[in-house]
Amino acid sequence: MILKKPLITEKTSKMIEEKGQYTFIVDAQANKIEIKKAIEKMYNVTVESVNTINYAGKPKTRYTKSKVITGHTPNYRKAIVTTALGEDGEREMIDFYDNI
Repeated sequence: MILKKPLITEKTSKMIEEKGQYTFIVDAQANKIEIKKAIEKMYNVTVESVNTINYAGKPKTRYTKSKVITGHTPNYRKAIVTTALGEDGEREMIDFYDNI
């Protein structure tokens, strides 16, 4: 499974409105071509470009009554996908809520 989940924040909502760019959490081993094909197949849109970012997990420490617990947040990869222009000159839209 290449696409894990869409990432919806205030910043990504603004990117969707202004630039037609959508953000997804993807498999760390997936390349840009695989991500592009998966999005085109799942959402039935034309993808213009894919940019990827690898995030390293951050160390976390929690102090409890009995001991100190250390760990880290998981590593993940984020893909920023730009959709192509449609026939009317507007960017193609992805509707995340159509299957709910």
